[in-house]
Amino acid sequence: MLFVRPGRLADLDALEHMARTAQPVLHSLPHDRRALEARVALSEDSFRADADFPGEEFYLFVLEDSATGTLRGTASIVAAAGYAEPFYTFRNDALIHASRELHVSRRIHALTMSHELTGKSRLAGFYIEPELRGDAAAHLLSRARMMYIAANRKRFTPEVFSLLLGVTDDAGVSPFWEAVGRKFFGRNFADIEVQSGGRSSTFIAEVMPSYPIYVPLLPEAAQRVLGEPDRKALLAYEIHLEEGFETDRYIDIFDAGPVLTAQVDRIASVKRNETRTVREADDAAAAGRTGNSRGDSGGSTGGRADGNPGDDAGTARRTDQAHDATYLVASNGPREFRCVLAELPAGRNAGAPLPADARAALDVRAGDAVRCVILHREPDHDDGNASSEDAS
Repeated sequence: MLFVRPGRLADLDALEHMARTAQPVLHSLPHDRRALEARVALSEDSFRADADFPGEEFYLFVLEDSATGTLRGTASIVAAAGYAEPFYTFRNDALIHASRELHVSRRIHALTMSHELTGKSRLAGFYIEPELRGDAAAHLLSRARMMYIAANRKRFTPEVFSLLLGVTDDAGVSPFWEAVGRKFFGRNFADIEVQSGGRSSTFIAEVMPSYPIYVPLLPEAAQRVLGEPDRKALLAYEIHLEEGFETDRYIDIFDAGPVLTAQVDRIASVKRNETRTVREADDAAAAGRTGNSRGDSGGSTGGRADGNPGDDAGTARRTDQAHDATYLVASNGPREFRCVLAELPAGRNAGAPLPADARAALDVRAGDAVRCVILHREPDHDDGNASSEDAS
């Protein structure tokens, strides 16, 4: 079973391998081992801290396979982006250029360097092994962060954002970087990506243009990719949209990737979060029921159940299984945060019947409280943006 937990210093070797091999580059994981060790130590301190408001905290999560103990991915939350230095993006403004004499009025877009997102909580550092992409595991790893936010609201700002990978070609060349960034830095996109450390380096303000860049003056190839996610980021993009994130007028300062923002209160995993009581499921029945929710590479998301948790009556089992759905289930207590996928019956009064492997992964027992939210749900008429149109 795959489950999400906080990263530890004991994970350093595996995290170093991810940092050096991940494509695209993980801004949140330095390539230098000592710097990476410091980052993981900061994460451990952040999880232990009794934080009343967002500050320099950094929360690193890992996706672990309980059968082998190997790490299959990582994701993180920055409590306050640009806490030490401003966090830079481009703001896409619409300017009106008009002349009454010539009867001309044109709406022209211009990119202005901005640090308006500084101080807001940011979802970052999403990476999952290629063979797991496109599977339930990606939803688990990405959305577990929202489950943590739901249980720890005071640690984060009322609005959060995520910066997604912009369009690059097979050689890693960004049309936007070639049109803008290279003109000022004179270096390759990949080199600056590693050095920028997440868009908060002072050299960005020192080198990038301080005056607006008029979009119509850019090459068409650069204009076409403004605010567009790379094909490698499409799944992450869709996950964010399903959570209720929306595109904003900000784009990445290097590759013009989209910046998605959301009010925490409107995030699906927060808004629809409910507390249930753990009970023991019949493991034989649960084996068929949880097959599609384990996050294994052959699974699917939101599949219907083949059995019913903890109901001895065959008729009741057949009746209830139609209502089972895949849920994100997170521990909700003083112990270490954990999150898994499991098939649960509809309605919080049904509790959370979990098989032994799920209870072990969550480190919970019957009678403990867990947080649950359905993985996929048809949008309600009044949900509006919660279902509107991601890797961090």
